[in-house]
Parts: sequence; C-alpha cells; structure tokens
Amino acid sequence: MALKLGMDAKLYWNDGSYAVPDWTEITNAKDVTLANTKGEADVTTRANDGWRATVGTLKEASVEWSMIWDTADENFSAIQDAYFNDTSIELLVLDGDVDTVGSEGLRATMSITAFTRNEPLEDAITVNVTAKPTYSDNAPEWYEVEES
Repeated sequence: MALKLGMDAKLYWNDGSYAVPDWTEITNAKDVTLANTKGEADVTTRANDGWRATVGTLKEASVEWSMIWDTADENFSAIQDAYFNDTSIELLVLDGDVDTVGSEGLRATMSITAFTRNEPLEDAITVNVTAKPTYSDNAPEWYEVEES
C-alpha cells in the first residue's frame, strides 16, 4: 500500500489551453475536498427477492477548499476573477505532483459556484471556494500522470 498524505496532494489551475496545459499550483489552498458522487436509478424488480436494486447514473463532482485572502497572489486572483467574471477555469486535483508518474485525480473545466469570505476576529481572512464541472468542449476526466 502506498500511503499518501493530504499535504502532498496538489491543486492546479490551467493557465494554458486544454491541448497544451500550463499547470499552475495553487499553493495557497488548504483542506481540499474532491467529492465524486453518482445519481441513482431504482432498478428493483420482483426478482430481487425483497432487496432494493440500484444502479449509478450521472456522475457529479465538486472541489471545495479554503485559501488565505491574498489579493497579491496570482492563484487567488485567478479564482476570484473566474467567480466574479462568470468565466470557467480548468482545475486538476491530484494526489501528488503533476510531474510524478502515477499521480491521479480529476481534471475538469469548472465554474466557481461559491466564493465565501470568512473574517474571524483572531485569525486571517480566508475564502471558502466551491468549483463544479461546467459546460465545456472537454468532459471531466479521471487523469493519471503517465511517463512522457
């Protein structure tokens, strides 16, 4: 078993094109959560001998994380701009570095759906961000770094 720690995982945004990505690490991110779920369809029949039967349908994903509120940080600004300008941003959520063979995670063009500022009295101002896949020429994909 190859144990991986959350602090070694990486969150990137693409500053290039889909075909030729330029992955920029969002080093200001903390406590990233990648939620992958599926809708469900009930396929229960009398042949199930009293058991409900379910199959997965459409996949859903969301990425949630917090960042220090730092308007001088280009990564913060890219996320903030995507939210306020209603533009999409391509994200890559990996369990390791983008240059490490075997790192894997979700690659998707996302819409920033939440950008919530927190102003605790005795702590730094932070922002909680939620991103979800949006309409794009490229469907979300499970991405694995391969040897080049």
